[in-house]
Amino acid sequence: MKITIAQLNPVVGDIEGNLAKIINVLSSNRGKPSDLLVFSELFLVGYPPRDLLERAGFIEKTQKAVQRLVKISAEYPQTGILFGVPLPTNKKTGQGLYNSALLLYQGKILMSQYKSLLPTYDVFDEARYFETASEIHTVPFKDEILGISICEDAWNDSELSQKKIYPIDPIEVLALQGATILINISASPFHIGKAEIRYNIIRNHAGKHKIPFIFVNQVCANDELIFDGNSMCFNATGELIKKFPAFKEQVQTIDMSLSGIPEVYEPQAVIESVYEALVLGIRDYMRKCGFSKAVIGLSGGIDSAVTCCLAQAAIGSENILGVSMPSPYSSEGSIEDSRKLAENLSIEFKVIPISTIYSSYLDSLKDHFHGKKPDITEENIQARIRGNILMALSNKYGFLVLSTGNKSELAVGYCTLYGDMSGGLAVISDIPKTMVYELAHYINKNSGIIPIETIEKPPSAELKPDQKDQDTLPPYDILDRLLHYYIDQDYSMQDIIDLGFEPETVKWVIRAVDRNEYKRRQASPGLKVTTKAFGVGRRMPIAAKYET
Repeated sequence: MKITIAQLNPVVGDIEGNLAKIINVLSSNRGKPSDLLVFSELFLVGYPPRDLLERAGFIEKTQKAVQRLVKISAEYPQTGILFGVPLPTNKKTGQGLYNSALLLYQGKILMSQYKSLLPTYDVFDEARYFETASEIHTVPFKDEILGISICEDAWNDSELSQKKIYPIDPIEVLALQGATILINISASPFHIGKAEIRYNIIRNHAGKHKIPFIFVNQVCANDELIFDGNSMCFNATGELIKKFPAFKEQVQTIDMSLSGIPEVYEPQAVIESVYEALVLGIRDYMRKCGFSKAVIGLSGGIDSAVTCCLAQAAIGSENILGVSMPSPYSSEGSIEDSRKLAENLSIEFKVIPISTIYSSYLDSLKDHFHGKKPDITEENIQARIRGNILMALSNKYGFLVLSTGNKSELAVGYCTLYGDMSGGLAVISDIPKTMVYELAHYINKNSGIIPIETIEKPPSAELKPDQKDQDTLPPYDILDRLLHYYIDQDYSMQDIIDLGFEPETVKWVIRAVDRNEYKRRQASPGLKVTTKAFGVGRRMPIAAKYET
């Protein structure tokens, strides 16, 4: 059987646009028709559609699009069309929808398979919208018997899962029912190491059940989530027939009778995958939100430099404005480093000093601050002036402000609400500071785009004389390890102390993380690349008192 895999980039909510993508693949396939075209999970509406699913009009439009596609399928009598779509349950109780895989053939709906396993952990909330499938079944198609599953349905393999979340393994059920080809349509978000986990899961299913397995993932970024593609096909011995690229769209026809090649899989290097994920994240967020240009505050530091390089790779030099906003405490080197970066990237660059504005602020507040010593208030005023300038440029010219704070800063609150946290997208908010340095070296691997002075200088907010980050924070290599254990691994304070870290440092970091939840709740959406990102995947209370 010849199967065409469509690893594509749907737009959430754009039913007409996503339908057009399906029709375009059908049309392109007319000359040498495949037996089956396969698209990803909920492709017709994009994933995740979230509360759009609760709008009756949205579901009605989806149903009409399905009916149109059923009629169109009659024009391609040699080819089946498999795609994801929400379908009404037609029950009086429950959530009212199934997350469905629909197979169309010769002007008819040949079958619909509903998702059996509905994840509610991390970024997923599918039980909010969908009902669980009441049954799992195969479908005869041409000379094969298809066992069709949806994303999470493939993730309950007892041989690979340390914790069995669900009572059934849908893939095993399909295999026992006599499936001769297994197909999983997916919208599986990226995080570091996820592609290798998927590879092992799908390969294990194919090898264990002695059935060829096709995995089709979407490739896009929708809000905080990035989807890396990495679709793949295995033969019945668990050998890889085809692996699709990471972070790129591709449509290709696979002959499932071909032999696989043993041990050809090499996971993408971690820092390369993070770089490509963030570039895709910026590009899709801006395109899908209607922005063509971005403005970035350039401090001369490594965070803003890396953010700017990622943006340049995503949308091009001609679409970026870099702004240096020196205060009385900014070093001349920081201004020049920003200028040099802008020249290396060929982006537009402006210098807007804030010293006069800052003096005016202090003058206006001097009577109200009488008798109070200067403290962090005066530092934050500078950051908020800069945030206001960037937002003014955004309003005037329609640019998207890309904020530049990293995960380490956001975790402990080493950032200014309504200041450097201002923006429409927090590009590196899930990147620990130590990884920011790795990204900088990766960006510089072929040429010195980021000035070496930017990389080598001690990190500083430059909001008071001779300020350094490490005057306030633990060394970043220690801080990032502590944050990994506390945020990503959910270790308790005592668990982390038992690993050998200095108790007072552990206590300070954990208290800083907990008390700054209110700041993070007001932050811009951030691109998720780790297993536990702030935002949609981590839901901690603000007004609370608890032991850690």
